[in-house]
Amino acid sequence: MTVFYIVAGAAVLYFILAYNGLVAARQRVKEGAADIDTLLKRRYDLIPNLVETVKGYAAHEKQTLEQVVSARSQAMNTSGLGEDKTQVENALSGTLKSLFAISESYPDLKANQNFLELQQELSDTENKIQASRRFYNSTVMAMNTKVESFPANIVAKMFGFSKEAFFELSEEEKKLASQPPKVSF
Repeated sequence: MTVFYIVAGAAVLYFILAYNGLVAARQRVKEGAADIDTLLKRRYDLIPNLVETVKGYAAHEKQTLEQVVSARSQAMNTSGLGEDKTQVENALSGTLKSLFAISESYPDLKANQNFLELQQELSDTENKIQASRRFYNSTVMAMNTKVESFPANIVAKMFGFSKEAFFELSEEEKKLASQPPKVSF
């Protein structure tokens, strides 16, 4: 009879530990997604200042500036971390590359301290976004491993835990992200 209580107690303890581990993993995934959202908002806030700085030097580059503003607006209005968000974020990154390529044609702009600071902040933010995406994907991997591993998968099914989606680029988006921007005058 004592052996039965020990086995039952161990089973209950395992279920509690497995459940708490799944909850912790889900919270880390949410934290990773929130970090990405925070950094994307920072990028959205920097872009208008950058565009205004460039406007003073490159008035005839109106189309590129409008594309940056449009891509920013579309990115801000797309929520979540799904495929739609990935596509609009990549479009925004592409327009920003074009904007920085334009700056190469304007030596005064390239030397402007405000532009240089904004460019550095945006570059720093882009690096942080990449790091946050890697963190998010590692937490998703840990969560998905827990959800699929036996016997934790039993606890996961009992309490409705499911696999999370990785932040991934499509093959076409990977190709576009690796190409330099095209700028024509």
